[in-house]
Amino acid sequence: MPRFRHVAPAILLAGIVPLLLAGCAGTEGLKAGMRKSITAPAPPASPIVEKVPVKADPASPGPVPASLDYEVGVGDVLAVMVYGRPDLSTGVTATGLMTTAAITTKGSRVDGSGNIHLPLAGTVRVAGLTVKAISDSVELSLRRYVKEPSVVVEVAEYRSKPIYLMGQFRTPGVYYMERPMTFLQGITLGNGFDPSANLRGVRILRDKKIAPVDVYSLMLEGSIEQNFWLRPGDTIFLPDNRTQNVFVFGAVNKPGPIPMAQGRMNLLEAIAAADPRSVGSKLEHVRIIRSLTTTTGELLVVDVARIRRGETVSMQLAEGDVVYVPKNAFGTWNDAITEILPSLSAVSALLQPFVQIKFLKE
Repeated sequence: MPRFRHVAPAILLAGIVPLLLAGCAGTEGLKAGMRKSITAPAPPASPIVEKVPVKADPASPGPVPASLDYEVGVGDVLAVMVYGRPDLSTGVTATGLMTTAAITTKGSRVDGSGNIHLPLAGTVRVAGLTVKAISDSVELSLRRYVKEPSVVVEVAEYRSKPIYLMGQFRTPGVYYMERPMTFLQGITLGNGFDPSANLRGVRILRDKKIAPVDVYSLMLEGSIEQNFWLRPGDTIFLPDNRTQNVFVFGAVNKPGPIPMAQGRMNLLEAIAAADPRSVGSKLEHVRIIRSLTTTTGELLVVDVARIRRGETVSMQLAEGDVVYVPKNAFGTWNDAITEILPSLSAVSALLQPFVQIKFLKE
């Protein structure tokens, strides 16, 4: 049987106490039951030194139409039916009570003066009137020749109030409003969006100007105030998200649009692609105009020099960012925009709607 040697208590304590002290060294000052937490390293400082939110003037919703009845216009084709008088009717196939003979005329097209021309009734002014008002007018004209005429007018072809859906709609093309329409009602004519549609880039062209409407907020956040009334001749352009650019101007040798590889590019890559000037550029105050939606954006000032020195990480750019490398550190945002305006005008068709609306309105 093995024998255990007797060890003096003093010797045991001499060996255990240092171990206990070593184990408690890291918990000095902590209460019983608490553990010392490990402090995570601080995230790298942002290179953005200034951020100013900006907003473009929203589109005026316009007055609500006094009536939702359709008002006839130039180019529309009207079918005029006179009860019991197929010879005075146009644009219908009349049978039964009216006549057994088929009428093959297409109807009466509203001419450039806003009139239609009918048998016996002659020239009738119709532009700007509802079909009910036109029926009353035709009846009044026929009373000189027909006893108690009964007239019904319908629109056989809508051709006076076009809207144009272009780009990534499932069925783009020219459509004609059959009644007063809001923006949402108008875009449904295109049978939805293609999967590559870029809602942040929608452009509404009206009277040779861009009418701002925040489609992203309207469609995804329910901002109904953006659902304004359409006007005849409006063009709605929905771009795709496959061609994405950023723009670099200022103290660079190759200003202009720079394609984003697979939709990604950081600030250093964009400036390098534009070939910054070795002298005469101030990287501590690089400015960025960023579109968030069609009507909102941000003005950023970024210290690129800190990024190049490795003091902070480079920031990712967003599609449509406009980067301006200044020649010096002086000047306000107004000074920078004044200098960059000619360059923006040269590529206006490629810019995000927010930039066009906010800075290129006139």
